[in-house]
Amino acid sequence: MPMPTGMNPTMQACIDACNACLQACEECYVACLNEPDVQARIHCIQVLRDCADVCSMASQYMSRNSEFSQQFCNLCATICDACAAECTKFQDTHCQNCANICRTCADECRKMSTTKM
Repeated sequence: MPMPTGMNPTMQACIDACNACLQACEECYVACLNEPDVQARIHCIQVLRDCADVCSMASQYMSRNSEFSQQFCNLCATICDACAAECTKFQDTHCQNCANICRTCADECRKMSTTKM
């Protein structure tokens, strides 16, 4: 549940999406490690970690209203798109759910990266 703040609604929506994506990527990462075809998922696992990390950082940058938030959100959108593409390659529920959440986050990050602040 998002915390009510006086923050710009576009930024708050992006923070919430980044936090949801961070969680989804961490959960998917652990689930992938427990799949029988873990060797086939090595690249996916690496991208999941990158995505979780960049979402965490983007949320932090926006939360402190960093002057670099928009540029960081642009990078975050790129990595979220890559993560969604990787997760889509696997048919299990955790990867498909993660891909959907990554796409949502990428969309919110793109909005944030082009919003006049």
